[in-house]
Amino acid sequence: MGAEEIAIEDEDEADIVEWYEARPVTVSTAVATGAVVTAFALGVLTGVGALALMGWLDD
Repeated sequence: MGAEEIAIEDEDEADIVEWYEARPVTVSTAVATGAVVTAFALGVLTGVGALALMGWLDD
């Protein structure tokens, strides 16, 4: 059975798909800012840790 053989018998069945549509995600400004700041801080800590580890391994 190929895609060209599939036919929609009832046009009303397409409305069911709209029921399953996900709600848009809403995040407050404070939560979004906290997530960005946390990600930046973790990146900085990872970079500093990697540099410290490379310096420790060179000795």
